[in-house]
Amino acid sequence: MALLLEVGHEVVLQFETGMVRAKVNTHSAESAITFRDEHAVGVDIWGQTESDIRLEWGPEGVEALGRDCAVLVIVDVLSFCTTTDLVLGNGGRVLPVRWRDHRGEEAAKERGAILAGEGDWTLRPSSVTEIPSGTLLALPSPNGATLCDAAATTGAEILAGCLRNATAVAARAAEMADGAPIGVIPAGERWGIDMHTDAKTFGPLRPCAEDQLGAGAIVAALSGYGRLSAEARLAAIAAKSIDVAEALTECSSGRELASAGHGNDVTLAAKLDTSSTVPVLRNGILEDL
Repeated sequence: MALLLEVGHEVVLQFETGMVRAKVNTHSAESAITFRDEHAVGVDIWGQTESDIRLEWGPEGVEALGRDCAVLVIVDVLSFCTTTDLVLGNGGRVLPVRWRDHRGEEAAKERGAILAGEGDWTLRPSSVTEIPSGTLLALPSPNGATLCDAAATTGAEILAGCLRNATAVAARAAEMADGAPIGVIPAGERWGIDMHTDAKTFGPLRPCAEDQLGAGAIVAALSGYGRLSAEARLAAIAAKSIDVAEALTECSSGRELASAGHGNDVTLAAKLDTSSTVPVLRNGILEDL
């Protein structure tokens, strides 16, 4: 619960105990929200002060943060990053492939990968729970896989995170960044694009609760690394203040999967911090290194 209070020329946003308290001077053109804790950071409207942990959505987020961040964490909870976690947890590897990229699929096969969807293994997490160790799975997806491929061109270290491995991924991100900025990229979805469509063009970004929570869980686990951007802190607050399993069941993506008979995929994705697997992108392949 939050209360809006007006004090003089300032509007104070007061959250419940344990959450943040934000203050905005409504009569100042250069004012910005400031947070009262050890990660406080003042950012003017020109963006002249940067944060150590930043969060932006989708491909535009990759482009924006890839220029400055040493590590980018791609978060696609339903379902690419969850499926990747399970494959790697069984001793396999994942080769991300851009969505509807037939040349990419053929290149993956030439590298010895098995293309998801041509056998028992698909993008669904429940399909890979018993995938044999040593399997290299080429995994196309419109969000997580496509973003991993795009992020590989930025020069940053690339990790794939989800709710299951949030703390493990955060620890590795902090180690790899070594004090440099970390970017967390919730993938979101695209209107008009899903696993069952043949659409050739991507629709506009559709932000989704599951990726907000996955990104927030990773940011929360980075507590103490450095200053958080407002977007990163809000995601962390959400992840720490909500029943994650319930949220995944009730969110649009979770309900859509359940209605299609894939409720177990949602259950697998909601298991917070049950995995120590850290998918790191090396030579185009996600491996637990």
